[in-house]
Amino acid sequence: MRLLFGTLFTFALAAIVGLGTTWLTLTRGVAFGSLTIGAWTAWPKSGSQDIDPYAHAGIARDGELPVGIGDGVAFYARNDDAGQVLDGRCSFSISGMTPPARFWTVALYDLHGELVANAIDRHSFTSAEIVRATDGSFTIAVAPQARPGNWLPTGGIERFVLVWRLYDSPIGVAATTMKEGPMPAVTRKGCS
Repeated sequence: MRLLFGTLFTFALAAIVGLGTTWLTLTRGVAFGSLTIGAWTAWPKSGSQDIDPYAHAGIARDGELPVGIGDGVAFYARNDDAGQVLDGRCSFSISGMTPPARFWTVALYDLHGELVANAIDRHSFTSAEIVRATDGSFTIAVAPQARPGNWLPTGGIERFVLVWRLYDSPIGVAATTMKEGPMPAVTRKGCS
């Protein structure tokens, strides 16, 4: 009888530990096959057959359609360059240059993957509409209150995620060669 209870306890403990770590991996994200440049993290193989099982399960759970490996790559920022979470009640700047790409978009999402609601219905910028400096660099203000120039309103939500999608870019095809590629800096400017 003791052997039966010991075996059942061992199986139950193994199931709890195994399922618990899988749940944590899927909800908190994993770094398997990731490419991180500053605050930005991408999983370049997420649109290919070489995707790791945890990333595949996360995509299936979220219902997200990843960018195909030949089409480009999507970078996600949940923190600024200093490691602080992106809080919609604070002001941030996204500034610098991007890796070469035929076209790119940057959008602001809530933690559930929905576009952040705001009064002016501005959810993103594209490479075609961004106002740039003479050297090709740009600055996007991400803040709850209006700012001059490129402004992306946060709607004052508590947490948000920035998603930068690069289309027809060499970083999507040969991600390992672009580890030092330029990505815009995400800097906290202050909180109200």
